[in-house]
Amino acid sequence: MILSECISGQWRCFVIPEDVLREAVSRLVRRFRPHKVILFGSQARGNADSKSDVDLLVVCPLGGRRRRDMMVEMDLALNGLGIARDIVILTPEEYERDREIPGTIARPAFLEGKVLYDRSA
Repeated sequence: MILSECISGQWRCFVIPEDVLREAVSRLVRRFRPHKVILFGSQARGNADSKSDVDLLVVCPLGGRRRRDMMVEMDLALNGLGIARDIVILTPEEYERDREIPGTIARPAFLEGKVLYDRSA
């Protein structure tokens, strides 16, 4: 899992503690078996502050479930971690299609997001 990155020889840290982010991803992977989990927004850009939430794009088949219900389940799975979060779910097909379309949520996640989990890697 990629939780930080080195730019010009310096490690850029996220405001959210890495062990908390790692645990969040682990819970999502164990319970929902997503294809990808992508951190995007201010945490991924490195300009988060103490008031920033964690924006996660979860690329996951819905498996016949309603998207909203699955988002609630994912949010509940992250209870107790002490982080404010926004979770967005896209199917693999939606992500592949939308990541090239300006104005979609997938586009900034694709361009500036940090892949925290990739099943195919």
